[in-house]
Amino acid sequence: MSSQAYSSLVIESPLQEYFGWFTKSSCQLSGAHVESSKVMPSEKIPIALGADHAGYRLKERLRVYLKDKGYRVEDLGTYSEQSTDYPDVAAKVAEKIQTQKAKFGLLVCGTGIGMAIAANKMNGIRASACNDTLAALMSRSHNDANVLTLGSRMVDEPTARNILNVW
Repeated sequence: MSSQAYSSLVIESPLQEYFGWFTKSSCQLSGAHVESSKVMPSEKIPIALGADHAGYRLKERLRVYLKDKGYRVEDLGTYSEQSTDYPDVAAKVAEKIQTQKAKFGLLVCGTGIGMAIAANKMNGIRASACNDTLAALMSRSHNDANVLTLGSRMVDEPTARNILNVW
């Protein structure tokens, strides 16, 4: 990954050639960088955050990252690496969105898949497991996803930050 990835976005995907039709203004996938402020402004947007035991460590790092960027983050657990039932956490995050106490949700588990399945059972929730920046871009721009799920066993922290910035 480029050394510029920390301050700008890098769109990475095995499908870059297929989706090369994006313009520079909407994220050119041929290696161009996009300023994160153009993709996801941080105007004190409320975000509900949750994880199971597998996602606890990454959730904690992303909580700090989002707060540092100016988001209002409500951490709904888990608060340790003790075994947790992920559907319970997904339901808490979904409820915050349903009641309009949060605009978006972020859920972290081992793969991102279980949390997405659990959250999508709730009315009005459009959760997408995104373990690369192209999936993040497409889930927001084409599917209007309101919950991002990440897999702590699938992505490292710098990649998770890039996914958040794109999403």
